[in-house]
Amino acid sequence: MSTTITSVAATAPSRRGVRLGSLIKAGAIGGVLGAVATMAIAAIARAADVSLAIDGEAIPVAGFATMTLVGAVLGVVLAAVLRQRRRFVAVCAVLTAASVIPSITQPDDTATKVVLVICHLVAAAVIVPLLARRLPVASGN
Repeated sequence: MSTTITSVAATAPSRRGVRLGSLIKAGAIGGVLGAVATMAIAAIARAADVSLAIDGEAIPVAGFATMTLVGAVLGVVLAAVLRQRRRFVAVCAVLTAASVIPSITQPDDTATKVVLVICHLVAAAVIVPLLARRLPVASGN
Protein backbone atom coordinates (compact mmCIF):
# COMPACT_ATOMS: atom_id res chain seq x y z
CA MET A 1 0.00 0.00 0.00
CA SER A 2 1.35 3.42 -0.85
CA THR A 3 0.39 6.86 0.37
CA THR A 4 0.39 9.96 -1.77
CA ILE A 5 0.84 13.36 -0.19
CA THR A 6 -0.31 16.34 -2.19
CA SER A 7 1.21 19.71 -1.45
CA VAL A 8 -1.10 22.71 -1.24
CA ALA A 9 1.72 25.23 -0.99
CA ALA A 10 1.00 26.58 -4.45
CA THR A 11 -2.53 27.65 -3.56
CA ALA A 12 -2.35 28.43 0.15
CA PRO A 13 -0.60 31.48 1.56
CA SER A 14 2.68 30.67 3.23
CA ARG A 15 3.04 31.10 6.98
CA ARG A 16 5.78 33.66 6.53
CA GLY A 17 3.93 35.94 4.19
CA VAL A 18 2.06 36.60 1.04
CA ARG A 19 3.62 36.08 -2.36
CA LEU A 20 3.28 39.27 -4.39
CA GLY A 21 3.13 37.27 -7.63
CA SER A 22 0.09 35.39 -6.35
CA LEU A 23 -1.64 38.66 -5.47
CA ILE A 24 -0.84 40.20 -8.85
CA LYS A 25 -2.18 37.15 -10.67
CA ALA A 26 -5.37 37.14 -8.57
CA GLY A 27 -5.76 40.88 -9.08
CA ALA A 28 -5.31 40.55 -12.84
CA ILE A 29 -7.86 37.74 -13.08
CA GLY A 30 -10.31 39.57 -10.82
CA GLY A 31 -9.75 42.82 -12.68
CA VAL A 32 -10.45 41.28 -16.07
CA LEU A 33 -13.49 39.34 -14.85
CA GLY A 34 -14.81 42.37 -13.00
CA ALA A 35 -14.18 44.63 -16.02
CA VAL A 36 -16.10 42.28 -18.29
CA ALA A 37 -18.95 42.11 -15.79
CA THR A 38 -19.22 45.87 -15.27
CA MET A 39 -18.98 46.54 -19.01
CA ALA A 40 -21.76 44.02 -19.62
CA ILE A 41 -23.94 45.68 -16.97
CA ALA A 42 -23.26 49.11 -18.49
CA ALA A 43 -23.96 47.89 -22.02
CA ILE A 44 -27.24 46.29 -20.95
CA ALA A 45 -28.22 49.46 -19.09
CA ARG A 46 -27.34 51.61 -22.08
CA ALA A 47 -29.45 49.33 -24.32
CA ALA A 48 -32.31 49.82 -21.84
CA ASP A 49 -32.00 53.60 -22.29
CA VAL A 50 -30.29 54.31 -18.96
CA SER A 51 -28.33 57.51 -19.54
CA LEU A 52 -25.27 56.59 -17.44
CA ALA A 53 -24.53 60.31 -17.34
CA ILE A 54 -23.08 62.51 -14.63
CA ASP A 55 -23.52 66.26 -15.03
CA GLY A 56 -24.79 65.67 -18.56
CA GLU A 57 -21.64 63.74 -19.54
CA ALA A 58 -22.23 60.10 -20.52
CA ILE A 59 -19.84 57.56 -19.03
CA PRO A 60 -18.40 55.43 -21.85
CA VAL A 61 -18.88 51.69 -21.47
CA ALA A 62 -15.09 51.23 -21.67
CA GLY A 63 -14.81 53.59 -18.71
CA PHE A 64 -16.40 50.92 -16.55
CA ALA A 65 -13.62 48.51 -17.46
CA THR A 66 -10.94 51.11 -16.82
CA MET A 67 -12.21 51.99 -13.37
CA THR A 68 -12.67 48.32 -12.47
CA LEU A 69 -9.06 47.61 -13.43
CA VAL A 70 -7.93 50.59 -11.32
CA GLY A 71 -9.91 49.10 -8.43
CA ALA A 72 -8.17 45.75 -8.93
CA VAL A 73 -4.75 47.41 -8.81
CA LEU A 74 -5.72 49.22 -5.62
CA GLY A 75 -6.92 45.90 -4.21
CA VAL A 76 -3.56 44.27 -4.92
CA VAL A 77 -1.76 47.15 -3.21
CA LEU A 78 -4.07 46.95 -0.19
CA ALA A 79 -3.66 43.18 0.05
CA ALA A 80 0.13 43.51 -0.13
CA VAL A 81 0.14 46.19 2.57
CA LEU A 82 -2.46 44.71 4.94
CA ARG A 83 -1.22 41.11 4.52
CA GLN A 84 -4.06 39.62 6.56
CA ARG A 85 -7.38 38.35 5.24
CA ARG A 86 -9.83 39.64 7.84
CA ARG A 87 -8.30 43.12 7.91
CA PHE A 88 -8.21 43.26 4.09
CA VAL A 89 -11.87 42.25 3.74
CA ALA A 90 -12.93 44.78 6.41
CA VAL A 91 -11.04 47.63 4.74
CA CYS A 92 -12.42 46.64 1.32
CA ALA A 93 -15.96 46.61 2.70
CA VAL A 94 -15.54 50.14 4.07
CA LEU A 95 -13.92 51.39 0.85
CA THR A 96 -16.62 49.77 -1.30
CA ALA A 97 -19.32 51.43 0.81
CA ALA A 98 -17.52 54.78 0.47
CA SER A 99 -17.09 54.29 -3.28
CA VAL A 100 -20.82 54.14 -3.88
CA ILE A 101 -21.49 57.51 -2.26
CA PRO A 102 -20.69 59.52 -5.43
CA SER A 103 -22.75 57.02 -7.44
CA ILE A 104 -25.72 57.86 -5.25
CA THR A 105 -25.21 61.61 -4.97
CA GLN A 106 -23.99 62.71 -8.42
CA PRO A 107 -26.26 61.29 -11.15
CA ASP A 108 -29.60 63.00 -11.65
CA ASP A 109 -31.65 59.91 -12.52
CA THR A 110 -32.36 56.95 -10.28
CA ALA A 111 -31.66 54.34 -12.96
CA THR A 112 -28.08 55.60 -13.41
CA LYS A 113 -27.58 55.62 -9.64
CA VAL A 114 -28.75 52.00 -9.40
CA VAL A 115 -26.54 50.83 -12.27
CA LEU A 116 -23.46 52.57 -10.88
CA VAL A 117 -23.98 51.13 -7.40
CA ILE A 118 -24.52 47.65 -8.86
CA CYS A 119 -21.29 47.97 -10.87
CA HIS A 120 -19.33 48.92 -7.74
CA LEU A 121 -20.77 46.00 -5.80
CA VAL A 122 -20.22 43.49 -8.62
CA ALA A 123 -16.62 44.60 -9.13
CA ALA A 124 -15.92 44.25 -5.40
CA ALA A 125 -17.71 40.89 -5.25
CA VAL A 126 -15.45 39.57 -8.01
CA ILE A 127 -12.09 41.08 -7.00
CA VAL A 128 -12.06 41.03 -3.19
CA PRO A 129 -12.62 37.28 -2.66
CA LEU A 130 -9.96 36.37 -5.23
CA LEU A 131 -7.41 38.50 -3.40
CA ALA A 132 -8.59 37.55 0.09
CA ARG A 133 -8.06 33.84 -0.61
CA ARG A 134 -4.36 34.54 -1.09
CA LEU A 135 -4.00 36.16 2.34
CA PRO A 136 -3.43 34.28 5.55
CA VAL A 137 -6.04 34.28 8.29
CA ALA A 138 -4.69 36.14 11.32
CA SER A 139 -3.21 33.87 13.96
CA GLY A 140 -4.13 34.55 17.55
CA ASN A 141 -7.04 36.90 16.72
